[in-house]
Amino acid sequence: MAKPASSSSLFQTLKRYIKKPWEITGPCADPEYKSALPGALEYRVFCPATTREKACVPTSLPETVYDIKYYSRDQRRNRPPIRRTVLRKPELEKMKKEKIFSPSDFPPVYLNTTIEEDMDAIGGGYQK
Repeated sequence: MAKPASSSSLFQTLKRYIKKPWEITGPCADPEYKSALPGALEYRVFCPATTREKACVPTSLPETVYDIKYYSRDQRRNRPPIRRTVLRKPELEKMKKEKIFSPSDFPPVYLNTTIEEDMDAIGGGYQK
């Protein structure tokens, strides 16, 4: 039992004289240096889940209190339901027979005239 105690005291003695490289020079070597890391008892005195004081919830007119619920402000939930129709074969045949659009319903074509080029021009229309 004496052997582990002596090796422990030897280790403690060596620990006093052997320093970490950053403790030899630099800001850590200064005797007034204070480590920025908090101690174990200083680190988190209060648990984040515990409340120190009770929350003050304003009780006034329901219209003037801001509603923090997400689903009440979500615009995707305010849409009307999607309507789906199932077309049967007689309805499809009826739709095929009906003439829904005529050519006059569409806008006119932008270029509706043909362009004739004069091949007799000198240089094909370009000057030399």
